[in-house]
Amino acid sequence: MTKRARDVQHTLQLLREVWMEVEKLENYEGIVVKALLDSGATGLFIDTAFTKEKGFTMEKLKNSLLVRNVDGTVNVGEAITHQVKCNMFFKGHVKRVRMNVYNLEKTVIILGILWLAAHNPEIDWEKGEHGAHLYVEKVSSTERSRMEWAGVEWNYSRMGEI
Repeated sequence: MTKRARDVQHTLQLLREVWMEVEKLENYEGIVVKALLDSGATGLFIDTAFTKEKGFTMEKLKNSLLVRNVDGTVNVGEAITHQVKCNMFFKGHVKRVRMNVYNLEKTVIILGILWLAAHNPEIDWEKGEHGAHLYVEKVSSTERSRMEWAGVEWNYSRMGEI
């Protein structure tokens, strides 16, 4: 393998994963994790074992969701029966999200195409770096507590850049 090929392979590996923080809503405990960017996945996923180990509150879905493979066939693993609601921090920005709980084995979080399309992170393929031009409302911890008590969720807005 040439040096150029090794450099390209290393860059692609760097671009597949991002570091981010997920925060439990019960106590606002933040946990830094490595998330996989996967344009072949449609949603947001969090690993079952990680969810249980870190004490996230899982909400049971009214209807379970079948997991489909790339070719459209149903995955032989279990259906998705629970979700986790948490705050997700990425490059200084925050969003309240729901992630499907599934056995991901070697990955903690998968960010699928819907997340990629919504957030459109800038990727510098030559440098192997992610940018983040996401727009969010700034929310203090006191405001978060009040909003949580009132059952209000906040979302990012494209009103202005922080």
